[in-house]
Amino acid sequence: MAGHSKWANIQHRKGRQDAARSKLFSKLAKEITVAAKMGDPDPEKNPRLRLAVKEAKSNSVPKDVIERAIKKSQGGDAENYEEIRYEGYGPNGVAVIVEAMTDNRNRTASNVRSTFGKHGGNLGETGSVSFMFDRKGLVSYPASAGSADDVMMAAIEAGAEDVESDEDGHYIYCADTDLNEVSNALEAELGESDSTKLVWRPQTRTDLGLEDAQKLMKLIEALEDDDDVQNVTANFDISDEVMAAL
Repeated sequence: MAGHSKWANIQHRKGRQDAARSKLFSKLAKEITVAAKMGDPDPEKNPRLRLAVKEAKSNSVPKDVIERAIKKSQGGDAENYEEIRYEGYGPNGVAVIVEAMTDNRNRTASNVRSTFGKHGGNLGETGSVSFMFDRKGLVSYPASAGSADDVMMAAIEAGAEDVESDEDGHYIYCADTDLNEVSNALEAELGESDSTKLVWRPQTRTDLGLEDAQKLMKLIEALEDDDDVQNVTANFDISDEVMAAL
């Protein structure tokens, strides 16, 4: 199983979706509001907003929630969110990147630092771990989208850089600046994607045993539960045996 999909699969196995759905909707709506405020409120004229809306729809965010988030960006009372990246280490030296949107930098920094400390990690300086990742665009499709060969051909024609396929689906990587164009080309060939977003792709991964994996999962869950945190990425890998035991 590809490392990037394991955290999502673990969450699914633990039944966290329903409990986390409202929080996920809130984070996706925040990204839409920020994207719309930074550019044009029309998704067709604003690539970042288009991708944010597409990601929200793929996660079943209701249309009225999306429209409210865009409308909120045009109001004078819209919060001024600042985008901040935190970097640190989790159990067994796993590199962790935390992306946040906040209207209070001091509050968020304090919360993130405290969460790392409580779960056996250490918050580092900006740049302390990001050199171990590449910023990429990721377009995900279900396994039913086609065979690995068919998806690979579609990805090559769309201008993608790499494809990983497993029993759970197809994961197509491209340059971060090409995500909008590549996702449009793939959509024309393969239909609607499961997900289209910018990610931090680990250059290498740290294999974890059960105990360290459990500790890391608790750290990631605690970070993701913070309302200011948008995304958490870590360069870990676990065996199917460890995954089954989580």
